[in-house]
Parts: sequence; C-alpha cells; structure tokens
Amino acid sequence: MTPLPELYVDLYENCLVELAENINEHLTDLLKSESRIDRISSRAKSPEKFLKKCQNQQADGARKYENPLQQIQDQIGARIVVFFLEDVQRIADIITDYFQSIEHEDKSPSSAWEFGYFGKHFIFLLPSDVTCNSEHVHIPQVFELQIKTLFQHAWSEANHDIGYKPVQGNIVGDKERTLAFASAQAWGADKAFNELFKIVNEIPANDTEMTIPETKE
Repeated sequence: MTPLPELYVDLYENCLVELAENINEHLTDLLKSESRIDRISSRAKSPEKFLKKCQNQQADGARKYENPLQQIQDQIGARIVVFFLEDVQRIADIITDYFQSIEHEDKSPSSAWEFGYFGKHFIFLLPSDVTCNSEHVHIPQVFELQIKTLFQHAWSEANHDIGYKPVQGNIVGDKERTLAFASAQAWGADKAFNELFKIVNEIPANDTEMTIPETKE
C-alpha cells in the first residue's frame, strides 16, 4: 500500500492543482457580470498542510480523521471576497443556485460579547464538468467555498499569520484581547460601510443594524 504522504503528493500534483484552477475559472465565469467582488481565488491544499490536518485529534485524544482522503473536505478550497455585508448573501444565493450544497455554516463567535472569525462557509459537490486529466482513485467529490467581506478577509488572514503560528508563542491575556479588539474594529467597519452603502443606494435598513448619526451643519 502506498504511504499516505506519497499518495497525497501524487494526488496534489496530478489532479488537485488542476481541479482548483478549473473551479476558479467556473466561479469567475459565473460571477463575471456581478459587481462589488474584490477577488475570486482557489487553491489545492498543500501536502504539508494536509498531513498536518491529518494529525488533528478529538477531545478524547482519538484521531479526528480515520480516512483523511475521504473525510477532509477542503483539499480544494475557493474564496470569494466581496465589498459589503450586503453582498455576501447576494453572491451566496447565486452560488447555491448553481452548485449543490451539502454543508453550510455561518462562522461567528459563540457569544455576542465575543469577537473573532466571521465568514460564510459552504461544502459543495464538484460539478460533473469540473474534472482533471488524472484517473486517480482518490479524486475528491467536494470542495470548500468561503464568502467574506474585505474586512473579514483581512482580519482572518492577519489573525492566521499571527495567532496560529507557534513560533510567535502563545497569544494569551492582553494579546488575545488585542486580537479580539481588531476583530471588533473590523466588525464595526463592516457594519458602518454596509449601512452607508444602503443609505447611498436607498436600500431599506434592517431594525438590527446600527444607526449612523447625522452630521449637524
């Protein structure tokens, strides 16, 4: 039996990279007429990151993935970054009309008093017309898609680089509060820009949205 590292390297080099490129072309073509999209990107999960994820454990110490090639769903990942919160659901509606969703999660902190990661995540079936030239037996059947605003994307990228690298040491205490503060700032900026966008475009506001105070002249 071929060891998992060698098996995944072969899958990555001969199929996943090509599949990621094809998914990117699909999404770009699908959304080419849509406004307020900053970027569309995709990637194949690198062998190093895949093997590291294979080592994840559950709370009881048991391995999280007994069959990583079938269970790890983000071997192919795509991301759509939009301008405003108002655009997230609009783009999600278009995407879900085209791709078949098997999982959907709106990522956010568990408490209203907490700030951290925000984003909309989907697991979609790969459409039949997205293929690769390889006949590898472990070609994934799904891909992950994230839809985020510019502020959500910027915070998550910076947080991943700072908060999850062991060379930086443990992020605790005031350092952890600083990360939460940065997330709160991004959250507030998202809300403010979204409401200003709706005011300018005369879109009715929701009762739950913050109110932008009028400037007295």
